[in-house]
Amino acid sequence: MMHYLLPILAVVLGFMFVTVFKLRQKQHMKLLLAFSGAFLLAITVFNLLPNVFSAYKDTYGIFVMAGILLQIFLEFFSKGAEHGHVHIHKNRTSFPWLLFLSLSVHAVLEGFPMHHHEHLVWGIVVHKIPIAIILTTFFYQSKMSKTAILTFLILFAFMTPLGSFLSEQLTFLEAYQNEMTALVIGIFLHISTTILFESSEGHKFNLTKLLVIISATVIAYFI
Repeated sequence: MMHYLLPILAVVLGFMFVTVFKLRQKQHMKLLLAFSGAFLLAITVFNLLPNVFSAYKDTYGIFVMAGILLQIFLEFFSKGAEHGHVHIHKNRTSFPWLLFLSLSVHAVLEGFPMHHHEHLVWGIVVHKIPIAIILTTFFYQSKMSKTAILTFLILFAFMTPLGSFLSEQLTFLEAYQNEMTALVIGIFLHISTTILFESSEGHKFNLTKLLVIISATVIAYFI
């Protein structure tokens, strides 16, 4: 049950941090994104990769690359919202369907291996909180109605649990569990490394960001 509730709670927390605590400083967001990128990458390397490639098939590498390419394709529509970039015109009033659909595909897919890899939920939670903060911040800066903002965030919050639910209910997918996980590994590798490179300044990490990244890696290792 927790792997259903925690991703939803992560989006709620992101929304609350902006709405209640006014967490909008760019420096704080860079550090939070750096932590989430390092944590997600470490979870992928420490848990997902060994589990999938312990029963190696040649096709797994193809699925990892497919995940990377799929994420690049999705970002053509989301404009990089998965790793901290949201490009919404301040005068926008309509519902951002392309952004929603691209983020939803990403979120549903990341939910598929979640009930087989119990540590993955923490990587998803740490990843979703800063993304929810960034989405909420940009939505408030636009002219979207509060109803549209809440609708977007509520639906987005349920997409990862939906992926996990479908994975459990569609039993024919069980035979392709490693392939689906390999696809998600590719998605995570692209997102996490992009976050880490983009959170650098002049391709050099300052001391604070370096400590944040090391901390995230250590925490992920001991979970």
